[in-house]
Amino acid sequence: MKHRIVVLGAGYAGAFAAGSLARRLSPADTEITVVNAGPDFVERMRLHQLASGQDLAFRRLSDVFAGTGVRLRLAHVTGVDPGRRTVAVTGEDGGGELAYDTLLYALGSSVARHGVPGVAEYAFDVTGRSSALRLRERLASLGGGGTVLVIGEGLTGIESATEFAEARPDLSVALAARGELGAWLSPRARRHLHRAFGRLGITVHEHTGIEAVEPARAIAVDGRSVPAEVTVWSAGFAVHPIAAASGLEVAGTGQIVVDRTMRSVSHPDVYAIGDCAYAIGGSGRPLPMSCASAGFTSMQATAAIIARLTGSEVPVTALKYHGNHVSLGRRDAIFQLVDGDVRPRSWYLGGRTAARLKSGVLKGAGWGAAHPAFGMPQRRRRLATSPVRAGVSATA
Repeated sequence: MKHRIVVLGAGYAGAFAAGSLARRLSPADTEITVVNAGPDFVERMRLHQLASGQDLAFRRLSDVFAGTGVRLRLAHVTGVDPGRRTVAVTGEDGGGELAYDTLLYALGSSVARHGVPGVAEYAFDVTGRSSALRLRERLASLGGGGTVLVIGEGLTGIESATEFAEARPDLSVALAARGELGAWLSPRARRHLHRAFGRLGITVHEHTGIEAVEPARAIAVDGRSVPAEVTVWSAGFAVHPIAAASGLEVAGTGQIVVDRTMRSVSHPDVYAIGDCAYAIGGSGRPLPMSCASAGFTSMQATAAIIARLTGSEVPVTALKYHGNHVSLGRRDAIFQLVDGDVRPRSWYLGGRTAARLKSGVLKGAGWGAAHPAFGMPQRRRRLATSPVRAGVSATA
């Protein structure tokens, strides 16, 4: 009887992990199934480019996993029962259940609306392909002088605002920040960021919390009205409540609490990676929701799963950030080096060189996740004998 591994989600974390497991475990012993709602691999870090009007190519997941032995199930996950070791799904071919021996939870995150009135009805976001395409259509309909307000001063907000301003210099683009724009950067990098915003003509409203969104404006906490024919909400991410509803131990964020090997602290046959994992990084703080975290956690989880199933010592991979990349349109960017506590160092790289570096990072992340069969060995590792093969979790 084969050990059944079910991977939920085929974003950066899930696609990479499924391919890595298939590459390193023998198909004679394991059966790997990936469940994903859509048929394509979506590079989420580029969705603001898609929204700005750029054309991006999307690889079919059937092509991504071709030749790996991974089974692809196109369906929405509606529930997880860790007691019965089953996942409930629904798709075009109807609903059903998938049984697993090891579950790898990689459902990612979506936009966090924080209960702000009007966000769900009137705001746009770039957290998914469909929402980015919806925003793309709306931006294309704006005439010269149209107003666009991006809410949120994080990486997504900064990259979105600069991308829109560069692609559409005829629009009036603004960004609302709860604090100081680029406060997490070193002083020199912060000055570079402000110069870029000035060059692109982006208006910045610092220390401006938004308490409501309306069809043609946003209302600040202090009562000010900020004009916006299009409001783009980028004030954070949230995970789906499926994990919390399943009985898995979750943090206040709804993320699955995991140990150092990305295994659920409440259910040892469940692993979580990417945005839906509440994992403590090398700095002693929870890993942020990011593509970098997806890479760290997926490498650690796959290494742990393979080691435990094959009776090997569980390796520990590094969970340490070295820097932050932020695009400022297609021809400018910032790479900020950070220390072990994720505090900005004085050194940073900016301009076209940083933009080329960021482009390389994006291409590398997308290529790695979309080519999981690359370098697949002719001989893969066999599983250890029972009880691991029967689905009973081994101890670390």
